[in-house]
Amino acid sequence: MESDFLVVGSGIAGLSFSIKAAGLGTVNLITKKKEVDTATNLAQGGIAAVVSGSDSFDEHINDTLSSGAGLCDEEVVRMVVENGPERLKELVALGVDFVKNKKGLLSLGREGGHSQRRVAHAYDLTGREIERALVSELEKNKSVNLYEDHMCVDLILDEDSDKSRGDRDCVGAYVLNNQGLIEEFRAKVVVLCTGGAGKVYLYTSNPDIATGDGIAIAYRAGALVDKMEFVQFHPTCLYHHMAKNFLISEAVRGEGALLLNKQNERFMEKYEKEEMELATRDKVARAIDKEMKKTGADCVYLDITHKKREFLEKRFPTIYERCKSLGLDIAKKPIPVVPAAHYLCGGVVTDINGRTTVKNLLALGETACTGLHGGNRLASNSLLEAVVFADKAFCYCQKNWKNLKEKKSIKVRMDKIPQKSKIDEEILINHNWDIIRRVMWNYVGIVRKESRLLLAKQRIAEVQKEIEIIFRTYKVTYNMLELRNISLVASLIIEASLKRKKSVGLHCLLD
Repeated sequence: MESDFLVVGSGIAGLSFSIKAAGLGTVNLITKKKEVDTATNLAQGGIAAVVSGSDSFDEHINDTLSSGAGLCDEEVVRMVVENGPERLKELVALGVDFVKNKKGLLSLGREGGHSQRRVAHAYDLTGREIERALVSELEKNKSVNLYEDHMCVDLILDEDSDKSRGDRDCVGAYVLNNQGLIEEFRAKVVVLCTGGAGKVYLYTSNPDIATGDGIAIAYRAGALVDKMEFVQFHPTCLYHHMAKNFLISEAVRGEGALLLNKQNERFMEKYEKEEMELATRDKVARAIDKEMKKTGADCVYLDITHKKREFLEKRFPTIYERCKSLGLDIAKKPIPVVPAAHYLCGGVVTDINGRTTVKNLLALGETACTGLHGGNRLASNSLLEAVVFADKAFCYCQKNWKNLKEKKSIKVRMDKIPQKSKIDEEILINHNWDIIRRVMWNYVGIVRKESRLLLAKQRIAEVQKEIEIIFRTYKVTYNMLELRNISLVASLIIEASLKRKKSVGLHCLLD
């Protein structure tokens, strides 16, 4: 398979880039899922941008820098924030139906860490609404070929290029297709937009596909990764035995919900006296974690019963109906919640145009470490980052298209991933998957300790050895690839956590 662009991943970053890149050349878009299974779809809150007359770029920039614990790249922050309004207009032009007020202006919500109401939303279905509009636009474009149930195995590198780390020429990818066979997808530009890595943890708000594929694939190709220790735990995931990774949006706290412990006491005053429930996610998650451990409780409670039922049904239709289906009437009783792994602030290092340290390889969205988030992501900055950097990456390709589209002679090892016998016992996969997620949750979670990190490093290393044997021995499957990727991402998070000796942002050491 040959195309001008190979895009891996179909969330907001991958779709946004593909739609624009189709104006330059042919696009092969591969996704290991069906269309609706992305983190974009699960994004309830919205997209942060300065569109109100009472708001300003400087305030949004300062909120982002403050949330990032001094580790953001200020140039990147300013670029993203100042490009936000234009990208928001583009989404509206594509048909994204954001909620508007009686005057016809965008209805803006407020979330933790924001000093102003600046979050454009489609009630609590924002991600799904954006994905719907982008997929609809993509389907109109004949220059884009969408390959569902296809998974990237590894990148194809030009064997004639310099072997030194970070100085290789990416010319495509090996892809496991929906027939179980490995194909070569060649392209002039490869773009990784595979999302985050929440499934490395036992409890997560992420969809099942969030296994850190792009980060693992890029790292194996020699790309630089950074800030992997900064894993954001969302403070409020629904705690219910029948609910899997269902998020209670931060916007619920933005509309006045209170956090209560099992004694029905409002406890945030003990931890964040000024910001209370609207403190940044890292602070709220740590406060909940500490409160649960102190009281021995399995969860805390989010109380928005002081709001009228009609308001809750309209503002949070998805949350209201999901809780109702589980027997929880949020208009009458508080919602049981726990923190869960939510967002990875680190990833594949890129420049301001989305370029990685591997030539012709770009990374966008949660896969990338752009410098925007620093040590902690400000709520609803992620969808903003995805659309802004998708545009920046496209503009770079457009400006340099004459050089990028030139065909080069390419040499690759054709026997890189030979076909082998089929694995006969899936327990080999499932057992190691469970070990990784439990080790990461127990030893590399919201709060950390060096002794626990060292133990985690040892255990993950043992599991990795077994996984590599499985990978080399048996025919490649989706589950096997995800396990291989998640074990590598786990080790990168542990190594980064061990190297950072002081607590900062999302990285909290008890030592």
